[in-house]
Amino acid sequence: MRIAVIGAGALGGTFATLLEKAGHTVTVMARGKALDVIRSEGIHLTGGFGDVTARPTAVELLTETPELTLVCTKAQDAAAAITANAAVIDGSPVIVVQNGLDGVTTARRILPHSDCFGALSIIAANYAAPGLVTVTTPAPTYLGHDSGDIDAGTLAWQGVLDAAFPTIAIGNFVGAQWTKLVVNMLNALPAVTGLSVQQVVDDDGLRRILTASMRETVRVGAARGVRFGALQRLGDRRLRGFAGLPLSIGQLLPRLMRARMGDVPNLGSTLQSLRRGQLTEVDHLNGVVVREAAAAGVAAPVNILLTALVHEVEATGRPLTPAEVLVRFAPLRLR
Repeated sequence: MRIAVIGAGALGGTFATLLEKAGHTVTVMARGKALDVIRSEGIHLTGGFGDVTARPTAVELLTETPELTLVCTKAQDAAAAITANAAVIDGSPVIVVQNGLDGVTTARRILPHSDCFGALSIIAANYAAPGLVTVTTPAPTYLGHDSGDIDAGTLAWQGVLDAAFPTIAIGNFVGAQWTKLVVNMLNALPAVTGLSVQQVVDDDGLRRILTASMRETVRVGAARGVRFGALQRLGDRRLRGFAGLPLSIGQLLPRLMRARMGDVPNLGSTLQSLRRGQLTEVDHLNGVVVREAAAAGVAAPVNILLTALVHEVEATGRPLTPAEVLVRFAPLRLR
């Protein structure tokens, strides 16, 4: 098939490489140095999915309508990237691979004639340099469509993607977005401290804050009437139970996540953005919990402070020590 991948970062580079390896003709939309490197050297993928080099066509903007488009930009860049290519891709199928809650809705608004699907990837990948991606944790990608049951379109595209990388079709995609949002609470503290996800979970104080942010996210989702979707052994019943546990016992959940990651440092996408001097997705992760809490009329103090701290590090370029983070959170008296 002719497949376009908009965005050539960690996930975009991973998917473009594996799709080309599977026999598809891949075009990647990239910019800046990444565009030049991919044109001259291709994309080199190492780690969990093997050692693979792909040489997709690299363009600044798409000029031909593909049979399938994957949108793999950061959440804050999605609207601009989709709009820039709308004249070419509107009317053809689109899969938005993105964190947060708004990606598929944004695509449908800009592309009214396209069938838009969502994908949630659990792959941990580090964007080492333009054209160079290392997969630290290979994991499935979950594909869905709206909040209903699995439909024929989802199954068809699942078959295409699964031949290139592990892909699971799911129902209740909207609920699964919320479940992934809980998982993505792993991102803020590495960005604030400069530590890997594993180091954050291994630190007693930081793990308490992480657990509190996850429980708060579940409680906000519940207040919004969300039925959490099944994802990575997490689902509605388990997450609601987790949110009701004492904080000391709830810390088992991030410990289990850490065990599945192994020991290769997982930097998290938010920290990777900071190290590249880019703005982060925090407003679409912790920030969206704050937004949804306001809509539900409930409090979200942990995520309010985490959002503010990530923005502080964006502005200053100086990460905080774990001790400094604990001082900032002391007034919240987490329990």
